[in-house]
Amino acid sequence: MNESSAVRKVRVMIVDDERHIRNLIRVIVSSLGAEVVAEAADGLQALELYKQLSPDIVMLDINMPKMDGISALKEIIAINPRALVIMMTSLNAIDVVKECIDNGARNYILKNIPADDLSTMIGETWGEYLADIRAAES
Repeated sequence: MNESSAVRKVRVMIVDDERHIRNLIRVIVSSLGAEVVAEAADGLQALELYKQLSPDIVMLDINMPKMDGISALKEIIAINPRALVIMMTSLNAIDVVKECIDNGARNYILKNIPADDLSTMIGETWGEYLADIRAAES
């Protein structure tokens, strides 16, 4: 297979106000074979980068300065209703989970679980999403 016929990597944007969390997620998504195309520390920055780069997947923290993750989620889904957004938080609050899912988030991940579990959940969510997209296109 030559380079031009290779499947392109999934493009990911990581949004979290904590640098160590962005670093952890970058390592995980890279290990899953994806390419991190952008990182943002707040929701406003995330929105600007999303408009510029149209990443395939957004890993989005909920509690951030300037614009929180739920507001950013709503804006991203308004731009692209089929966007794959995985919310990340350290809070396990069922009302917040429901609000995220109701507003278009594909999954909800607790950041304080082991890295192996994070990797598994992210990989499974991508797989389901890509299968749904392929089914819709056929």
